[in-house]
Amino acid sequence: MNSKFNLVYADQNGELRFEPELIPLGATGQEFWELTAEDLIPLPPGADLFFLPGRRPIGLDLRSGEPVTIDEEEFTAVAAILPQGYTRLFLPAYQRSLEAPQLPLYGYTAVAAKDGQLYAAIRCTDEVEKWNPLLYNSPNLPSLIEEKLAKCTNNRILRQLAKCALEYHCLTAQNIFYGRWEGGIPVSPACNAQCLGCISKQPAECCPSAQERIEFQPSVREVLEIALPHLSGEQAIISFGQGCEGEPLLAWELIKEAIEKIREETSAGTININTNAGMPEALAELASVGLDSARVSIFSTNPEYYSFYHQPQNYTFSQVAESIDRLREQSVFVSINLLALPGFTDRQSQMEELFHFLKAHPVDMIQMRNLNIDPDFIWKEIDKSKKPLTGEILGVSGFLDELAREFPKILIGNYSRALR
Repeated sequence: MNSKFNLVYADQNGELRFEPELIPLGATGQEFWELTAEDLIPLPPGADLFFLPGRRPIGLDLRSGEPVTIDEEEFTAVAAILPQGYTRLFLPAYQRSLEAPQLPLYGYTAVAAKDGQLYAAIRCTDEVEKWNPLLYNSPNLPSLIEEKLAKCTNNRILRQLAKCALEYHCLTAQNIFYGRWEGGIPVSPACNAQCLGCISKQPAECCPSAQERIEFQPSVREVLEIALPHLSGEQAIISFGQGCEGEPLLAWELIKEAIEKIREETSAGTININTNAGMPEALAELASVGLDSARVSIFSTNPEYYSFYHQPQNYTFSQVAESIDRLREQSVFVSINLLALPGFTDRQSQMEELFHFLKAHPVDMIQMRNLNIDPDFIWKEIDKSKKPLTGEILGVSGFLDELAREFPKILIGNYSRALR
């Protein structure tokens, strides 16, 4: 049996190849690190492999200890795309050609092989049962969708969710039709940020959007038709702020009225919002009528890097911090949705800024979110920003260990929790 991990790549026919003379590497930032047994676990169910066109595979030569590029046109690097519950430790290592196309918005992860089995450079950081891909996309999903649409014939949100469930395979959309767990309710066609990795609206010169954003603001009736039956289900959560919409706080009056009417009818389930938290007063209003939890997306707690990535319109990072404080004052369960990028998030300087922020603005949970973006694009943008990155790279494993040590009371995971 081979005791070492091997480099994995693909030929022009899409067939995987294993190179026994080259040890797999992972990228963290623009550094290549050798992948070891501590970094790798078997590729989990539901993970997908992607070919990376225009990107040549790189491995570590066993004899020389030097990186070697397989510089042949018919071979390409590969990466894994992960199911929920796993945190990426390394980006794929490759050499990009000048003609390489920009990659779509996915969370590209380094892979390796041993004894013919595929492994990924990941850590399991949450319970994965509810997000097991085998529990989704079932043969009866289309009929469940048709049944629900027949009951709510004029509900535009449901029509949007049907599209998301079938075309984009969105799990929170599917959960609405399965009647369980976390279900998304999109309400806002507009946004007050222009995030570099926005999955619902990209400028024409960037990569294609992963999802189509809604083009309408629904009525309270449409929200209630979905929310009330869903909240009676198993460990139910309804979430405003989905991949197919903008910033839900731009529709905060609608959400407030919906929450008031929901809580007049039932105390069951958890009402959650996924938000950039740029409107503290609006969040305080939602908390006052029964918002249970909020997940705040943050690329960096350094104000300059926050603005670089999120490109906020008419709000600042100080308002995000104020929102967190106001939510906690009103007993809302607050999570930071940390958009993690190996080589950035796990850099000493970024970690120290995050820890300082968490001490000043405590939260209940850190949700690790693998940043879905072309690694070459984001590093090019960081270089263009002329904001020099400083400090040692710890690796994502080292970052997670330090986070747990420094903040033992903060829950570390990957997705929102049912609180009722």
